[in-house]
Amino acid sequence: MNPLSTGDPLRLGPYRLIGVLGAGGMGKVYLGRDNGGRPAAIKVLRPELAHDQGLARRFVREAEAAQAVRSKGVARVLGAQTEGGRPWIATEFLAGPTLDQAVEQHGPFDGPGLRALGATLARTLQDVHGAGLVHRDIKPPNIVLTSSGPRVIDFGIARPEHGLTLTSTGEVPVTPGYGPPEQVLGHRVGPAADVFALGAVLTYAATGRRAFEAGHVAAVQYEVVHGEPRLDGLDAELRAIIAPCLAKTPEGRPTPDQLGRACAPPPRSDRAWKRGPLAEDIAERERDATRLSALPSSGENTWSKGAGAGNGPTRRKLLVGLAVGGTVVAAGGGTAAWWWLGGNGDDSGSWDAKPLSKYDAGAAPKPLWGPVQATDSKAQPPVPVRDVLVVTAPGGGLRAYDVRDGKRRWQAKGTAPGVNVLAVPGETSETVLGVARDGTLLALSAANGKQQWAAQDAGAASLLAADEEAAYISTSDGKLRAVSLSSHKVLWSVASPVRTSAGKPAKGAAAAGRLVVHGTDAKVAALDVSSGRTVWGPRRQGADSEVLTPAIAGGTVFLGGRSLSALRLSDGKEKWSQKAEAGTGWGSPAVDGDVVYAVDGPNVRARTTGSGAGKWTLLLEAADGLPRAAAPVVQGHTAWLAMDENGEDGIVAVDTRNGQEAWPFTQGVGGAWQIAGAGNRAFLLHQGNLTAMPVL
Repeated sequence: MNPLSTGDPLRLGPYRLIGVLGAGGMGKVYLGRDNGGRPAAIKVLRPELAHDQGLARRFVREAEAAQAVRSKGVARVLGAQTEGGRPWIATEFLAGPTLDQAVEQHGPFDGPGLRALGATLARTLQDVHGAGLVHRDIKPPNIVLTSSGPRVIDFGIARPEHGLTLTSTGEVPVTPGYGPPEQVLGHRVGPAADVFALGAVLTYAATGRRAFEAGHVAAVQYEVVHGEPRLDGLDAELRAIIAPCLAKTPEGRPTPDQLGRACAPPPRSDRAWKRGPLAEDIAERERDATRLSALPSSGENTWSKGAGAGNGPTRRKLLVGLAVGGTVVAAGGGTAAWWWLGGNGDDSGSWDAKPLSKYDAGAAPKPLWGPVQATDSKAQPPVPVRDVLVVTAPGGGLRAYDVRDGKRRWQAKGTAPGVNVLAVPGETSETVLGVARDGTLLALSAANGKQQWAAQDAGAASLLAADEEAAYISTSDGKLRAVSLSSHKVLWSVASPVRTSAGKPAKGAAAAGRLVVHGTDAKVAALDVSSGRTVWGPRRQGADSEVLTPAIAGGTVFLGGRSLSALRLSDGKEKWSQKAEAGTGWGSPAVDGDVVYAVDGPNVRARTTGSGAGKWTLLLEAADGLPRAAAPVVQGHTAWLAMDENGEDGIVAVDTRNGQEAWPFTQGVGGAWQIAGAGNRAFLLHQGNLTAMPVL
C-alpha cells in the first residue's frame, strides 16, 4: 500500500481514506475506514474519466451488478456512489491469495481439493445467475481464496442475462483463454459462458497449465474457437467433469447445478483452504491484514499507543507479507482489487494490548482497567467478540464493554438469564448468539447489540457450539439441534448420544465438519454437522458426572476426564492418552499452538499436542484440587487458572515459557471466578466485577 498523494481525496462518502492499494488506467483502489472504524476497499473512477458516459455507465453497472448478488461466494458490497462527484464502490477487503497465486506458490489442487473448489464455485455461479446476471470474466485472478472458501470478485463487465455484448469481434473485454467462443466472436452470451470459464479455471487449478495456450492473444482466441482444450494433465474422472464445460456451443455445457453435483467431493474430504500449506498461507495473510487495518494512517513504521508502540510489526512488514505473490493488484482494465480486512479497529489503532516485557514474580501487575461493576455473581463467562466483551446482564439480557477501556458500549434485552452466550467464529463475523426465555435462538450484532435475526422454532435450552454455517444447541428434552446461520431454520434434530438436560446441559465444540459433545453421563460423542448422524462414540471419558468442554485443534479433539486424550476428530481413533495422577482426574483442556494445557488435581500440566510428551508441570501448593470444568485461559505467554471453586484463593497466572507461577491475583473473597482472554488481555469476572489484566 502506498500513502495518499496530492490529488487523492481524503474522504469518500462515510470513508476516510488511509492509503492507495492499487492503481490502473481506469481508477484507483483505496483502503478506507468508515465512521465506525470498519475498513473497506474503495474503487474510484479517475476524475478525468468520470465524464466519459460509457465508462460511467459501466461503473454504475458494476456497482448495481455486485449489489444484486446475494451469495457467500462473492465479495460483499458495502456501499456505492454512482451519481455526482467522484463515483466509487466500497466492498470487502479479502486478504487471501488469488487462485493463480495459490497454484503458483503451492502447486495444483489434488482431486478432492479440486472437486471442493469446483462445487463451491458452481454454487456461486448459481447465485450470480439467479440474480439475473452473467459474470463474463471468471478467471483465476478473479477468485480469492479465504479461510471461509473461494470468493468471486470483479463484476466490472457483468451483464444481465438478456444483455448484448458491448463490443464487436476483436474487441472482447475478457481474458484470453477463459472467455467462451461466443464471447470471443462478439455474440450474445448467457450463463453457459461462465460455465466455460469455470471449466478453464478448474483445468488450470488441477494442472497448473491453461486449457488454451499459444504464443500471442490472437492465437489463444483462435484455439478457443477452433482448437481443443489441453486436458492431458487430468485423470479420467476429472476429465469427464471438466471437458463438457469446454464445449464449443453453450447447449453442450452442463448447468452450474449439474456441475456442482458432478464435482461433489468425497465425504469428509479436506478443503484446500481449510487444511495444509495453503490454509496456513491464507491464515497468515488474514492475520496480517487484520493487524494492518488497525495501523494509523500516518507514521507508517509505528503502531499506535494502544497497540504497544515500537513492539508490533511495522506497516511495511505487514504489506510485504500481504504482497507476496502479488496480492495487492491494480484496478486497471476490467479488474479491481477487492479484499476484506478482518479487523474492527478505530483510528486509535489495534485492540491488542502491549504484552508485559517483564514482571515481578509474586506481584500482580496493575490492571489495564477495572474492576467495573458489570453484572451479578451468577453471570455466565464473558465472551470476547472483536473489540467488545459481552456478559449476561442480571435478570436477562446482554451487556457489552469495550475491551480497551471497560466502558459500556451497549445493553440489549431478550436473552434468558443463566444461559450461556456464543460468538459466531469467522474472520468477518460480528454476531453474538443468545437464547430467549421461550427457547428462541437470537443473533445480535456485537457492534451495537441490535437483533439481527431470530429462530423461533429452535427450542434451545443451551448453546453448545457454532461454526461458520450453523449454531448447535441442546434442548430441554435431551435433543441436539442445528440451526442454519443463513436461513435461520432448523437443519436437523436428533436424540443426543450423550446425556443432556436443561438444568445440566452437555458441552461441545465444533470444527471441520464435526460436533463433539461431552454429556453429564461422562460420555463423549461426535456428530456429523451436516446431518446430525453420530460418527463415533459415545465413549466413556470421565469418572463422574462433571461436564468438561472438548478442545479441537488441527484435526484433533482433546478431552479431559479419567485421562487426557487426543483423538482423531474424523473417526475418534486415539492418538495418545495420559492417565490422571490425581483422583479427581483431568480438567477441560486448552490448546495454544502445539501445546495442550490442563489441570490434574493440584497440578497444571503442559504437554505437546502431537505426542502428549510432557513439557512442564507446576504444582500449586495452595490448591488441593484446581477447578476442572473451566479450561485454562491462554493469552500470549500466560495461562490463567482459578484456584478455588469458592473463590477463596483467587486466580493464578502461569508463565507458559517455563511453567513457573508468575503472580496470584485476588479481588474480594467468595464466589466463583470466570476468565476469558483475547487481544493480549485476560478478562476476570468475579462477584459481577470485570477486570482486564495484561499478559506476558
